Amino acid sequence: MSKTAKGKRPVYFDDPQTDKVLAIVMALIGEVSVLRERLDTIERLLEAKDILAIADIEAYQPDDSVAKEREQWRAEYIARVLRVLQTES
Repeated sequence: MSKTAKGKRPVYFDDPQTDKVLAIVMALIGEVSVLRERLDTIERLLEAKDILAIADIEAYQPDDSVAKEREQWRAEYIARVLRVLQTES
């Protein structure tokens, strides 16, 4: 399944740059919304089953390998979000 939309990007504003910013914001809103719901579910399940307390999550310090994995994911994520600025319609 492709993660990119097919067809031309919809136009909402006279300035194409404004449309690009809107596309970035909407992509971020979608990502953050889904992540927030999933994280909330996981935290509630872990706490309800006495597996992990929210305080344990807050106190977690990632080691170097986890930090590197997170940095790679972050770079790829930013590239996906900003893809609209790199491609022309």
